[in-house]
Amino acid sequence: MSRLSVRAFTISADGYGAGPDQSLKEPLGVGGEALHGWLFPTRTFRQLSGKDGETGIDDDFAARSFENVGAWIMGRNMFGPVRGPWPDESWKGWWGDNPPYHVPVFVLTHHARAPITMEGGTTFHFVTDGIESALAQAKAAAAGKDVRIGGGTATVHQYLRARLIDEMHLAVSPVLLGRGENFFAGIDLPALGYACTERVSTPAATHLMVRKQA
Repeated sequence: MSRLSVRAFTISADGYGAGPDQSLKEPLGVGGEALHGWLFPTRTFRQLSGKDGETGIDDDFAARSFENVGAWIMGRNMFGPVRGPWPDESWKGWWGDNPPYHVPVFVLTHHARAPITMEGGTTFHFVTDGIESALAQAKAAAAGKDVRIGGGTATVHQYLRARLIDEMHLAVSPVLLGRGENFFAGIDLPALGYACTERVSTPAATHLMVRKQA
């Protein structure tokens, strides 16, 4: 059965999922890149660019984040820095001609745009009629595999409030950002029916599994 999951979503020790002032120069916000210090050295991440990397617990969680994923959902801000109506068709994401997804990706937006087919099996579809429609399309495309929410924080919040997320892997990085997008602001996870069911710590991160309870 297809699950909706959040995987390898990194937050700072003070709860921020991205730094402030996101821009073309700072796609993760000011200081946001430091959040992912646990991920960048892993073999799973470095293999995306044809390099070798570290194994161990952090790599195990990174590898698990790609298992059995048949489609992705992401917010407009994660796709790129362009705001408002699309000025042209030139922006095709942060990731170059061959994005790391290799499956259909559904982008939440208020502004229609034709699908973009990239190398490696990634096609970006732009959904203008809400989170339920995006999820239905993603599950159909996933054909029984899981749907992964890539982010950002606001997109995860929408699906959490609707109790549509089955599980989340949160990697808590020992970094303080002070400002940005706070992952827990306005979200009462116990009241929404979620509980922390697993915790594993490494020097680089504390890995939390949060699952919806029956």
